[in-house]
Amino acid sequence: MTSTAIYKENLRVENTHLQSNSTYFTDAPVDNNGKGEAFSPTDTVATALANCMLTIMGIKAEQHKINMNGTKAEITKTMASNPRRISKIEIEVHFPSSYAEKEKSLLEKAAVTCPVFYSLHPDISKIINFHYPNA
Repeated sequence: MTSTAIYKENLRVENTHLQSNSTYFTDAPVDNNGKGEAFSPTDTVATALANCMLTIMGIKAEQHKINMNGTKAEITKTMASNPRRISKIEIEVHFPSSYAEKEKSLLEKAAVTCPVFYSLHPDISKIINFHYPNA
């Protein structure tokens, strides 16, 4: 088993990662009967994509002695209806440093080949942009 999810009340769920015992809550969004006081389940999906991208880039960066500490991802999730679903995830990746073209290519390829990227339904538009400071 990987984790548990327990429905608490008022559209709130407590999630626990069993190996680390770390927890987080989800809450239904305001536009779907919730209070919007925590990540919604679909927020966690969109954010998981960015987390996965940063993690896989981090693995490649460590293997190639590239410092990407402080790299930030800004995530925007767009919902559709009938049925209600994620229709688009936009991620803006901001690197704290500029890199050689070979390093940029390595990091960008790692990002878009992460497991979550491949796990999302192909109908979900994934728009990924990479930003580097001016050299």
